[in-house]
Amino acid sequence: MADVAAPHTRFERHATAKLRRRRDDRWIATTSLVAAMLVLPLAQNSSHGPEVAAVLAVSATAMLAGQRWAIALVVIAELLLVPTVLPRAFLADADLPARIVGLIALVSIVPGMLSMRRAAAALVLVTGRHRTQQTCRRFQAGLVAIALLASLVPLL
Repeated sequence: MADVAAPHTRFERHATAKLRRRRDDRWIATTSLVAAMLVLPLAQNSSHGPEVAAVLAVSATAMLAGQRWAIALVVIAELLLVPTVLPRAFLADADLPARIVGLIALVSIVPGMLSMRRAAAALVLVTGRHRTQQTCRRFQAGLVAIALLASLVPLL
């Protein structure tokens, strides 16, 4: 009975968190690959969707290979993919299959967008800056600003 109620050791918590992070990385990479594969065949417009989708596919593959820094590239590529997918899902006079592809791609982008905090921390390390709480917050604010701009571009 004491074994059940005893708190986990630090090593066990660390191992559990590491497994959860790997599972999250796989989920984010898989959904990013789905979004990239859906957007790759689309025609090029002013936001260069197929090129960004190719970067997203390569970044997601690096993430599947265990490269944790790739989360930063995945999130940035997904942010830049929004102006391509959003009009096809909601604004354009597209037929039903194009709308469905746009909606599935938007849903596939969501897990990566939710990991923006981790991406900001990874981006701080990739740029070579000291990883402090203030620096991570600034990078996260920059990513949020990019997300807002990317969401507003199709409406202009």
